[in-house]
Amino acid sequence: MSGWSDLPGALKGSLDKFSELLSSDAQLKAFTTSNAIDAPVTFTIKSSGSDNSIIVTTSNGSAKAKTGPSKDGLFSLSVLPEQWEQFFQPIPVAPYQSYWGMFSMNITQQAIEAQGDQSAFAHWTHVWRRVLELLHDAHCGPMKVDEQPEPQRDYLTGRYLYLDAPVWGRCKIFYESSGEGKQQIVFLHTAGSDGRQYHGVMNDDRMRKRCTMYCFDLPGHGRSFPSQKYSPGAHTNTEDSYVGIIAAFVKSLGLRRPIICGASMAGQVCLAVAIRHKEVGAGGAIPLQGAEYLNMERQWNDQSPYINQSLFNPEWVYGLISPTAPLANKQLIWHLYSGQAYGIFHGDLDFYFGGWDGRSRVASIDTNACPVFMLTGEYDWLNTPEISQKTADKIPGAKHKAMPGLGHFPATENPAKFVPHLLEAIEHIQKVRSESLSTMRLGTD
Repeated sequence: MSGWSDLPGALKGSLDKFSELLSSDAQLKAFTTSNAIDAPVTFTIKSSGSDNSIIVTTSNGSAKAKTGPSKDGLFSLSVLPEQWEQFFQPIPVAPYQSYWGMFSMNITQQAIEAQGDQSAFAHWTHVWRRVLELLHDAHCGPMKVDEQPEPQRDYLTGRYLYLDAPVWGRCKIFYESSGEGKQQIVFLHTAGSDGRQYHGVMNDDRMRKRCTMYCFDLPGHGRSFPSQKYSPGAHTNTEDSYVGIIAAFVKSLGLRRPIICGASMAGQVCLAVAIRHKEVGAGGAIPLQGAEYLNMERQWNDQSPYINQSLFNPEWVYGLISPTAPLANKQLIWHLYSGQAYGIFHGDLDFYFGGWDGRSRVASIDTNACPVFMLTGEYDWLNTPEISQKTADKIPGAKHKAMPGLGHFPATENPAKFVPHLLEAIEHIQKVRSESLSTMRLGTD
């Protein structure tokens, strides 16, 4: 482990390959090609306690590396030697799959810091993230990602719908549906994204046979129109606004006790839905990456006038993804997070970080009336499986399962790997509801 105290020394045999990748990588070329880059930008990568660094200089259309002291860099990515050792495993374990994971707000890692110009660190996050990936590939070889067959047909149908919802008012929202199964299920997208996250699940043959599926974009998200009450940049999400529009959607389509399923902030609102299931008309909840409360410090670059939101926001969430997810799915998540309007992601996180607080309420969930099955990807360093398990333990009758090889966006990262876990949760909810119905019938005989 001590060999990683000098990062250039530990990677000495890989630096020539690293230089080749820097000059040939199409993604890095796309990130660095701009006439707005009118002067070279230098940053460094090193082990904490050492000044010997890998020095990367970016200019318009190129990036080059050398070794030396970190004094000339605008900023420096500094990590403990033993953490670099974990990062440079062929397939890192959580949270070492990304610098953001090691740097994370939730799993506190000592001596990990971005030293120097913090604005430059945020401005160039897309470049240094890709540089670190290439450095990993130079040392370990290309990441062995999961295989995914190319889809041949799409089964989703989309349309627009007007909803009258609390807080939002009258809204024109976009939703999609697929499947012909008896079980109705409504999917909810993550903060700052939209329903395209669920296309892989909603096209899955197993799900289409078992369920009739719906997903909708919140107002101002994705393909939905903003609320008429909305001022650009002023979006914020709350429990009442969120639960209210879910209830309005369920009522408008005449759904009968559907299961509500969503990840991240949508995982948290699934717990709120379980508490308020009569109001929503829900017959079950599958919170993905959910918890009763997340108490952690927020970062503010997601709504900064000094930072390019369409670059910073997708990079920040990219670090939450499983390293083995198919590249096309990683890129889809990046694309969705790069395409949202200013302030949408930040306003959704108002709900995610502290706006939702179920600590005194989740124990009251009636899991006979609204069964709860929580699922959490192992690579999520914001809402870890341990955090979700502690919430499930407080809910009588609730179940929780960690999902190996998946991260913060399980339905999008790897639908084929996620669907078996989802079907298990659906089967549990159907079994509990069937047993509860039998008990009620016996009670009336």
